Amino acid sequence: MASRDDSDEAYAVGLCNQILGEQALTQHKFDWLLGDPGAGGRRVRLPVDAYWPGHRLVVEYRELQHDQPVPHFDKPDRLTVSGVHRGEQRALYDARRDTEIPAHGLRLIVVRPADLDADGRGRLRRSQEADLAALRTILARGSDEDRVTDAFRTWLLAEGWTPVEPTDRWTDVEAVRGDERLICEAKGRTSEKGIDADIAYGQLLRRMTSQDSRTRYALVVPSSSVKAVERVPLHVRALLRIDVYEVTDEDRVRPLQSWT
Repeated sequence: MASRDDSDEAYAVGLCNQILGEQALTQHKFDWLLGDPGAGGRRVRLPVDAYWPGHRLVVEYRELQHDQPVPHFDKPDRLTVSGVHRGEQRALYDARRDTEIPAHGLRLIVVRPADLDADGRGRLRRSQEADLAALRTILARGSDEDRVTDAFRTWLLAEGWTPVEPTDRWTDVEAVRGDERLICEAKGRTSEKGIDADIAYGQLLRRMTSQDSRTRYALVVPSSSVKAVERVPLHVRALLRIDVYEVTDEDRVRPLQSWT
């Protein structure tokens, strides 16, 4: 049997690492994701396959035994602490992950062998180029604002920033680097570029509760909105400690003219 490091799960997680620009915490355990009580009422923490804190993302790689009976894995003649055999418990715990992870503000994506290049037994052929393309599509989110936000998070990680839980729940991205803090508002493609730019500046103004010069603010927009956000002159942005970042159609991040 292959070790976990050689498994299809590890292979898929490694490809996600490449796409996200962040190393996953594998077999990570959250204090709030618990199994059923065992002897003495003790509840163990359930692991997730991979967690990217900077992206607030969990990926579960679910092989065939998660979706169909497999006696070797299910052990139908042996009951677990849940009072059911292992296959039924696995389904219960998968459902718990599906509910609890989004409830705690994290994005959950489930990847199955059929999503990638797999044979009839659910084993991956490891066609890296095709699998990377498939995973990019799976990891992508629906709106263009999501695309802009995800690209900017990846750029922040590469630049040494650590995304953190926003102090204001309406903030799109908040990150720290040493003593610096960056509070960001992101916008996607829109037919009302000027109005959306004005709204974004207003949203940043409401979040300027700190007088600490090490706290900066960022407006992150697609290329199509750059002219609209630059209508606020650079010297005004300098007074307000606002930086502007462009996210191109190829998901590259470009800091615009800086006031620093």
